[in-house]
Amino acid sequence: MSTGARPGGASTARRSDGADPRRWKALTVCLVAGFMTLLDVSIVNVALPSIRSGLHAPQSDLQWVVSGYALTFGLVLVPAGRFGDMRGRRNAFVLGVALFTLASAAAGVAQNSTLLVIARLVQGVAGGVINPQVSGLIQQLFRGAERGRAFGLLGAVIGISTAIGPLLGGLLIHLGGGQDGWRLVFYVNVPIGILAIVLAYRYIPHRPREGRRRESMDPVGVLLLAAGVVLVLLPLMEGQQHQGGGRWLPLAAGLVVIAAFIGWERRYGRRRDPVVNLSLFSRRSYALGALIAALYFAGFTAIFFVLTLYLQEGLHYSALAAGLASTPFAAGSAAASVLGGPVVTRFGRPLVVLGLALVSVGLAATELAVRLVPGPQVAWAIAAPLLVAGLGSGLVISPNQTLTLSEVPVAEAGTAGGVLQTGQRIGTAVGIAGIGSVFFAGVASSHGDYALAFRNALLVTIGFVLVALAVALADVAADRRARRSRAAAR
Repeated sequence: MSTGARPGGASTARRSDGADPRRWKALTVCLVAGFMTLLDVSIVNVALPSIRSGLHAPQSDLQWVVSGYALTFGLVLVPAGRFGDMRGRRNAFVLGVALFTLASAAAGVAQNSTLLVIARLVQGVAGGVINPQVSGLIQQLFRGAERGRAFGLLGAVIGISTAIGPLLGGLLIHLGGGQDGWRLVFYVNVPIGILAIVLAYRYIPHRPREGRRRESMDPVGVLLLAAGVVLVLLPLMEGQQHQGGGRWLPLAAGLVVIAAFIGWERRYGRRRDPVVNLSLFSRRSYALGALIAALYFAGFTAIFFVLTLYLQEGLHYSALAAGLASTPFAAGSAAASVLGGPVVTRFGRPLVVLGLALVSVGLAATELAVRLVPGPQVAWAIAAPLLVAGLGSGLVISPNQTLTLSEVPVAEAGTAGGVLQTGQRIGTAVGIAGIGSVFFAGVASSHGDYALAFRNALLVTIGFVLVALAVALADVAADRRARRSRAAAR
């Protein structure tokens, strides 16, 4: 394959089939940056004790170090995807990586918890800018079975980054010391970000923006969506700080604002392109796939949240030992994601059904292992069940993403990916809030029985996965009915 013209130039020679010869190198750059941003969702969990001691941070600030990142991350996904679709995905990608790198450096040098929270909020914005460009570039650069392979690698990155975050965080804290080791958690992003910027200009192709009718960023739609997402996520993020019934008022208001957003988008779409093309949800593959993703992430991300709390607070594991306990899940997820991506076009949604079933079985076996071995040896007892759950997870995340985006026009790939990931972030917030509440309530009611609290939380997690499984089965059944109808018509 010949690359022809200048790296990063619009005139780079293409293969006879139209594929860009730099696409796999471009994907590598995207996956490294995506790994960096998604890693920061979970890596901070094990660093909180070190941050508390190093900065004398109050509990409320520690909560915002975790939840503020997720909040701003989810807030900008859709408008950032829209911006990339309209103005060029490489430019949006580089802007996001540069902002993330600067925010990481600021977090690392923060001298008090307020500055750290501000840096984390900016990090979240940058992560939300980067991620829809990654899925959009995969849609742009790959076709057919290659697209399945690319999304398989993206799924492996999502699974590994979430699962290995506690392990890497524990290792960095071990190397840096209990007082300032948490700073390495942020500093590690700086050289990675700089390298990603350089390689992005070299390998990610500059592509003229897609021809669109009467382009507009739909500012009213952007503001309504942002307000709705904030109002929905805020009470979920602040659940441990405010226990009164009034804390759910923002959630109700958020649902009203989102309803107004939908009405506005329908009206605006008659004249111009709205920020979210609601016709995306007329495609069954997209609508049900987005719902499966939101439900699965509600359980998937919360697994590591409660597992880390159980091991560190309940069994007094070190940050490194607690991180090591999640390694089987990460290994299984990586292996299955790489294998599942290329074959998803052959097996379709039934592959996701198999993955969700494996996750359910693995988590149920984890609950049984904790019941039988509740002491310090529990990490060994749950290793095999977590491996099974990880294998299932690898057959869920990347295949479901491939199927969900399979019928989306390339011109709307960034926006569609942003909407999909916004659903995942909302699912994550719902899962951590709900499952975390069950965990903390279990600790309080049992007078410190962390094993019982973890098992109760795990049952709620399994519930989310089973609901996702039911949706996937409904999609498989609908697809079979559609095929029978087409066969009868012929």
